[in-house]
Amino acid sequence: MSNLYSNSIFWIDTDKIKPNPYQPRRDFDEARLQDLADSIKQYGVLQPLTVSRMELEKEGGGLTIEYELIAGERRLRAAKLARVSQVPVIIREGDTGMMKLELAIIENLQREDLNVVDRARAFFQLSNEFKFTHAEIARKMGRSREYVSNTLRILSLPEEILAGLSEGKITEGHTRPLLMLVDHPEEQIVLFKEILYKKITVREAERLARRTAFDRVRKKEYMPDPEITELEEEFQDKLGTRVHIDRHELGGQIRIDFFSTDDLRTILDSINNGTFERKPGDLPSQAGMLANYIAKNNSEISDSTAGEIKTPTDDRTKDEVKDDDATLYDISNFSV
Repeated sequence: MSNLYSNSIFWIDTDKIKPNPYQPRRDFDEARLQDLADSIKQYGVLQPLTVSRMELEKEGGGLTIEYELIAGERRLRAAKLARVSQVPVIIREGDTGMMKLELAIIENLQREDLNVVDRARAFFQLSNEFKFTHAEIARKMGRSREYVSNTLRILSLPEEILAGLSEGKITEGHTRPLLMLVDHPEEQIVLFKEILYKKITVREAERLARRTAFDRVRKKEYMPDPEITELEEEFQDKLGTRVHIDRHELGGQIRIDFFSTDDLRTILDSINNGTFERKPGDLPSQAGMLANYIAKNNSEISDSTAGEIKTPTDDRTKDEVKDDDATLYDISNFSV
């Protein structure tokens, strides 16, 4: 293709532009997309999209021209939503798949449109598919190698937590205490639910994660009665929340974490009925109790006017957030 196309702006039919197969972002806020579409209706697309030009052979012979998007998917989606027939584009030539991915990531990072989960997945794609080292990714993104390595650790979290993070139900700062429990998935999910529905701050989540880790170490060091340990785990499984059994020389104590008074009544009813077994179709474990909590406290969990779940607070200072750039997910910073 001639250099005529390079760095020149053309008007292209929207239906001729194909999506970027290397687009790192998966989630697009529908409300913000509609706002952009409304703006495009009034003012048009103010910044050109970036595309590559492809010449394809027709079945009956001859060539047809198509364009593959490199950067600007939000603008393209909003333009289609606004029923705009053509958009301004800059045509690039000679870009490989790796270069298209790199450009898409950089554009989103510069616009701060890429959420932390999509960023981690994009880093993984650069590393896994294009064999970039963490140091090479860091140089291209203008970040430290540690930041890239630690961001990739987010992908070890369960899909349920990744979805909550993508949707903004928890903050990026909450992932560090959750990652501390990566080897204990049941307790990790319990902590996630507590963050989500009790609006636990980052500091409080870190305290709970440390306490859980400390309890694990204490149990391992002091070799508790296997029967007590088994009963404790059974209680936790049946009730769907943390249960701590402290045995003394004479008797002991059982400590049960709960979300609301309704949860206590549910536990009491289970005891009175002589069983903790869940019925077929019931929500499993923690989710069942949380469902009751959500039903009774819907106004606190969901903004009835906006329909959005309120995000728990990240109560770290700006300096702490800045210092965590390279160590946000490094659990070696936590001692038990």
